[in-house]
Amino acid sequence: MQKVVHVAVGVIIREQQYFLTKRLDNAHQGGKWEFPGGKVEKEETVAQALHRELQEEIAIDILSCYPLIEISHDYGDKKVLLDVYIVDNFQQEPIAQEGQKSGWFSLDELTNLDFPTANAAIIEKLLALNS
Repeated sequence: MQKVVHVAVGVIIREQQYFLTKRLDNAHQGGKWEFPGGKVEKEETVAQALHRELQEEIAIDILSCYPLIEISHDYGDKKVLLDVYIVDNFQQEPIAQEGQKSGWFSLDELTNLDFPTANAAIIEKLLALNS
């Protein structure tokens, strides 16, 4: 049976802009844009994982967040469970810490970027909330 990778994902929003990072080419789904986050480790809550991952990946501290959506997706070579949170209050300016590209994008711009398939539901949810 294939293992499911549990991932905490942060949709970081400021002034109607969303912060994204681009996956490194050698990573799973490499070269695609993503909302930052990472694996939930054993004996770690989703909130703890999100806080740790966003500190490690983009050097911010979360001050407040709330759940947006939970997504199960099978890529064929990997199954993921994404616990997605809106991060609407944070300290420090997000800066990619692992050499990847990053930037702020409007909701309209998100619809034109190349994301991993599992992220489509996140963008659909954001569009529905903002329509």
